[in-house]
Amino acid sequence: MLRPLASGSASPPRAREATRRRGHPRSRGTIHHLGPALPPPQRSPCPPRPGSCPRPLSQNVAKRQVRTGPAGPRRLQNSHPGAGISPAAPVKMLYLIGLGLGDAKDITVKGLEVVKQCHKVYLEAYTSMLTVGKEVLEEFYGRELILADRETVEQEADNILKDADLFDVAFLVVGDPFGATTHSDLVLRAVKLGIPYRVIHNASIMNAVGCCGLQLYNFGETVSVVFWTDAWKPESFFDKIGKNRQNGMHTLCLLDIKVKEQNLENLMKGKKIYEPPRYMSVNQAAEQLLAIVQNRRLQGEEPEITEDTICVGLARVGATDQKIASGTLQELSTVELGGPLHSMIITGAMHPLEIEMLKLFAVDKLSFENKMCQRNT
Repeated sequence: MLRPLASGSASPPRAREATRRRGHPRSRGTIHHLGPALPPPQRSPCPPRPGSCPRPLSQNVAKRQVRTGPAGPRRLQNSHPGAGISPAAPVKMLYLIGLGLGDAKDITVKGLEVVKQCHKVYLEAYTSMLTVGKEVLEEFYGRELILADRETVEQEADNILKDADLFDVAFLVVGDPFGATTHSDLVLRAVKLGIPYRVIHNASIMNAVGCCGLQLYNFGETVSVVFWTDAWKPESFFDKIGKNRQNGMHTLCLLDIKVKEQNLENLMKGKKIYEPPRYMSVNQAAEQLLAIVQNRRLQGEEPEITEDTICVGLARVGATDQKIASGTLQELSTVELGGPLHSMIITGAMHPLEIEMLKLFAVDKLSFENKMCQRNT
């Protein structure tokens, strides 16, 4: 008959050995595992669906590497049984990037990053201009630029787009990309060819004219003032200015730019001989407006615009040497604002804050105040 062990007595040898083998906390020695190590547990495969034929795992992986396209099955690049699916190649794109109004540094950070990654970079060189040349831009951007004149953009747009399906192409525009309708045409062509596009906006003369103090939401339809010739003196823009004034709205006048233009003789003969570039100034535009005022009076009309209408001249907006001058239409016909590019505003009804701002840029402050007093009486 076995007697129970007394309290504090030692355990039998067999009990102590079993404790060590189980890793019991009471065992202070090294634990010894008897026999070979067991393999890690295997996860049993899911049972096949009724009516399906089991397939080896390697075949399952290989099948995932095949995509079916319009021309039938094709294997992805660098794929093999057991490998993961390769990521799709990045989509190539046409980028339209605004450059702002001043110099090379006016491009946005986002725009500059895109320019540096594009394979080809075109610079539109006829709807506007910066205060620096192509070489300065190339040095700052770190990329060679391809000049795109009016003929290239309007008649040979497919040459710009033909490579955009293979690699990224950038089209740089002074101001904002959609400041000219020509660039909308480029987008439509890209869409027809199935080429994706992206626009990176920037400051444009359309919003930067607010620097003179006239409030942007008080502007009506924008007009273009073109150079007159002996045989062609259009006045349609004058009527649009009159309608804006009737509605109390200001009018932004975009002044003509002639770059890589042919005269009529060379155009008729098919000779690619171009005239020197010309940029309309504020005083030239004012002189044409004054001539129209006189013509309308001779026709028995009293035009909405007169010699005493308050106007604003702007030059090189966005540059460090920009100039602004306010005064009557007659005064602006003699003002000198320096090099291009110039713009002009014909004012409508003005808020007192707008008047105070224009007073800062008045050609003749005393004359300006007198005109404003007469206007308010």
